[in-house]
Amino acid sequence: MRIPIIAGNWKMNKTEEEALQLVSDLKQRLGEVTGVKVIVCPPFTALFSVNKALENSSILLGAQNMHWEEKGAFTGEVSPTMLLTVGCKFVIIGHSERRSYFYETDHSVNLKVKSALKFSLSPIICVGEKLEERDANKTKEVIEIQLKGAYKELSDQQAEKTVIAYEPVWAIGTGKNATPQQANEVHVFIRKFLSDEYGEEISEKINILYGGSVNPKNSRELLAMSDIDGALVGGASLDAVSFEGIVKSAI
Repeated sequence: MRIPIIAGNWKMNKTEEEALQLVSDLKQRLGEVTGVKVIVCPPFTALFSVNKALENSSILLGAQNMHWEEKGAFTGEVSPTMLLTVGCKFVIIGHSERRSYFYETDHSVNLKVKSALKFSLSPIICVGEKLEERDANKTKEVIEIQLKGAYKELSDQQAEKTVIAYEPVWAIGTGKNATPQQANEVHVFIRKFLSDEYGEEISEKINILYGGSVNPKNSRELLAMSDIDGALVGGASLDAVSFEGIVKSAI
């Protein structure tokens, strides 16, 4: 039985002071929640302080990105070992905004996934199609290419430690979202890909999250679907009340 995961991607929001206030509110509301894994992914500048603030709670810490190298002349980048030292357990990799704005590729996603796993960080691997690709009935084709790229040369043991987030690009931050049925159809397709690559036993252990304008009003219906194992939440994770509603709809 997969334990649902609700992860909050704060993106480029919250100063350190604002982050600590949000975490304080979340600890009061969700600090002892059971039956669901709760993850917050603040910007890099707040990771250290947020990790300290999360002590004595069940909320876990994740980062929004990382470089695949452990160290080196990569100005402006953050390494997996740096994330470990500030308490990260998870890292988001290949978010559509990283792919679109910063030209990340399936190859760079694969390098980051392998590096995250090497340093015992659980990668949350993002996949998703653009509106024109969905309109052209290429959703599954696009998703399969992204999955093959991300999981290239990963062993069964490595794959088992990953998390996938299906985020249709046309639904991120737009107020639009796939219907539960549309989302679950893609999740079922992803599950079949994993089963074909790694066998049903491993496939059934991997959480597949949905992301794309998830909010307290639509989360319960989405999370009730057979292959939706949680949510990667954007804007709604910046408000403690909204995020609490989504988390509790997963229990």
